[in-house]
Amino acid sequence: MVINFAAGPAKLPEEVLQEVQKNLLNYNGCGISVMEMSHRSPSYAKIQKDAISSLRDILSIPDNYKVLFMQGGGCGQFAAVCMNLIGRSGKADYAVTGSWSAKAAKEASQYGQVNVVFPALGKYTTVPPLNTWNLDPEASYLYYCDNETVDGVEFDFVPVPPSNVPLVCDMSSNFLSRKIDVEKYGVIFAGAQKNIGPSGTTVVIIREDLMGYQTKETPSVFNYALMSKNDSLFNTPNTFGIYVIGLVFQWIQRNGGIEGMSKNAQKKSELIYDVINKSNGFYYCPVDKNVRSRMNVPFRIGGPSGNDNLEKAFLAKAENEGMIQLKGHRSVGGIRASLYNAIKVEEAQKLAEVMLQFYENNKK
Repeated sequence: MVINFAAGPAKLPEEVLQEVQKNLLNYNGCGISVMEMSHRSPSYAKIQKDAISSLRDILSIPDNYKVLFMQGGGCGQFAAVCMNLIGRSGKADYAVTGSWSAKAAKEASQYGQVNVVFPALGKYTTVPPLNTWNLDPEASYLYYCDNETVDGVEFDFVPVPPSNVPLVCDMSSNFLSRKIDVEKYGVIFAGAQKNIGPSGTTVVIIREDLMGYQTKETPSVFNYALMSKNDSLFNTPNTFGIYVIGLVFQWIQRNGGIEGMSKNAQKKSELIYDVINKSNGFYYCPVDKNVRSRMNVPFRIGGPSGNDNLEKAFLAKAENEGMIQLKGHRSVGGIRASLYNAIKVEEAQKLAEVMLQFYENNKK
């Protein structure tokens, strides 16, 4: 049995994959595959409606928020967010705490004035306290990334922008892993390929009053108001991906909802961080303890800079034990274990055991 610790596209719940397999050739007896189904058909309309209904239930989404299914991934939203909201004042605030928020700020700078709310960080290992942020009361929005997939930094607080400045959040890699108050946000978006489904779909949750500020250059497929008016059917959506996402939402509902996902996320991450913290520096995680991600755990082996031979040996041992996709992102190196919702507690326990064995056999 292989355990997939990939950062995305990532592991999906086995129950969901079995359901997909069952309906792949003949969806609910209709005679065609779910992948062949028209996005204008009653069957697909029900799939999308049920998926949105499940998400609204899981997150208690208020009625004045729209749920959209879009394409272009998180990188597409880096542009879409700015194009749809920058028209409010022509400028926006960005909290840059890692690789993905840095890319978002760079993308937004093409369409408006970007203010990075604190000095550039030498390394992405911390989140500066909110009281040190230089926030603009006239900003079109305040943007942050709740969990930096590459760097393993996860916010331990929800930023509070000035009055009338909406909060925008990229939740791609920790979406549905802990309870959130949707009303604190103007826009939430999440690429599906980490916690909720296969790649190719992005979920956008937007407060209705924020639609209609798009710049004239905004492509139709990135126009929130137009996509909402057309029920995410302005262009052909990723029908198969949305079908799988709906099944994942139902799986979450059956398995304790947000509370169940959050409880398991805490257990899984604690198992790995406990081995790191007790290894006398053999395993090294550079991230400040209060903002260490529950989803993506980056670490080096043999010290802060890592020992190439030890890290290669560890990856080989892990793969021999059936654990794959543990190599760190190419920009930071080392090891990274992604512990998304579909990873079971016992699978994280197995990784912790392998880490402990490797430590015992290689410590000096």
